[in-house]
Amino acid sequence: MTKTPKGRALGNALRQARQERDLTVRAFAAQLGRDPGVLSRWETGDRTPKPEQVAQILTSLGVNGDRYEEIVDLAYGADDSNWVATTLPAQRQQLAAFIDFEQNASKILEVSPMLIPGLLQTNDYIRAVMTDARVPVGELATRIAVRIGRRDVITRDRPTQFTALVGEAALRQVLGGRKVMIEQLRYLLEMARRPNIELRVFRFGTGWHPALEGQFHLIETGDGTVVHLENLKSALFLHEDSDVRTYQQAAEKVLDVAMNQAESAKLIRYIANSMEKGNER
Repeated sequence: MTKTPKGRALGNALRQARQERDLTVRAFAAQLGRDPGVLSRWETGDRTPKPEQVAQILTSLGVNGDRYEEIVDLAYGADDSNWVATTLPAQRQQLAAFIDFEQNASKILEVSPMLIPGLLQTNDYIRAVMTDARVPVGELATRIAVRIGRRDVITRDRPTQFTALVGEAALRQVLGGRKVMIEQLRYLLEMARRPNIELRVFRFGTGWHPALEGQFHLIETGDGTVVHLENLKSALFLHEDSDVRTYQQAAEKVLDVAMNQAESAKLIRYIANSMEKGNER
């Protein structure tokens, strides 16, 4: 059975709970009276335990309250073709899974027509986006720190290969004020010089292409490729081959209409210079 994003998230949650008790797989399996190989496959997401088996594991580890409920909930529909998150707890689970995929990715491609891609956002741009989106004050600092921390995947030693397909609208939409936006554009130019980053812009006037339908990620890991979509009230993981191919083909069409890297850098520099002169509207 193909490893699913939700099954992988469930396995990660179970492994973390076990490790917090400083137990090895073999020792904990003996405590549960289960085969350590089965427990290991549950933790890797290669197999999915039943909700009652998850409940037994969490009870043995002393996990309770909201965390208990959220992890047990992951066991329901863990083998489904897609993973839709509409509630706040489910969205938190998906965010953790998304970050895990990013951190273990060999390649990431993001199509972002309206906003600067998250991995390429400056601190001030992140704050502006989250403040204007009315992220609760109590969550703001944590959400900003998480977004900043995600950048490590493209700046660390042996970084992930990242392709960013960015809409011209994202470059011209001023968020946080002109100064913040100029710094953001200059930062894009700096990051685009990294050998693991391919930054290409698709302009206004190119006609219809799939990026006009909205933002999406393609994340490639050793377990295969997944698609991640997000909107105002929900988020979605897709992993079936047919769905992944659809978005891979969509990405190819966006690449066809996007400018090359040199042309993209020239446009970004032009917009930044125009903003500095006060000519950009």
